[in-house]
Amino acid sequence: MRLTTKGRYAVTAMLDLTLNADKGAISLADISRRQEISLPYLEQLFARLRRAGLVNSVRGPGGGYLLALPAEDISVSRVIDAVDESVDATRCQGLSDCQQGDTCLTHHLWCELSDQIRGFLDSTTLGQLARHGDVRRIAERQHGRHSHNTILTSSP
Repeated sequence: MRLTTKGRYAVTAMLDLTLNADKGAISLADISRRQEISLPYLEQLFARLRRAGLVNSVRGPGGGYLLALPAEDISVSRVIDAVDESVDATRCQGLSDCQQGDTCLTHHLWCELSDQIRGFLDSTTLGQLARHGDVRRIAERQHGRHSHNTILTSSP
């Protein structure tokens, strides 16, 4: 079982948006630079996040994206679901046909693990993650690096 890049990047980008919400609309280019995620990939993810009602887009100068809901109301599982990702520990995607159409010996174990993971992701919000001390320190480091690179590239 693993969460693919799509789910990981969607959660990372949404957490970046949460951490920078006080700055207004955040451009995907800024998220791309801070999180080292390709801009075209972010555009695909944010189209899905917008359709799911998790972000709003702002057009024009100073445009970008805003959270459509309070960060406390957006669970990690909602973000993962929005990009059509699943976190499933079974080989059969929970269909009970793991062993040539029949249920395998450990099917129930993996289903229970999937349920535990799902419960954890359901109960963890972007707001909670944004308040975590380590997350804040990492975000500060990223902003410092991003500001330093901007200064270096804009110098003659």
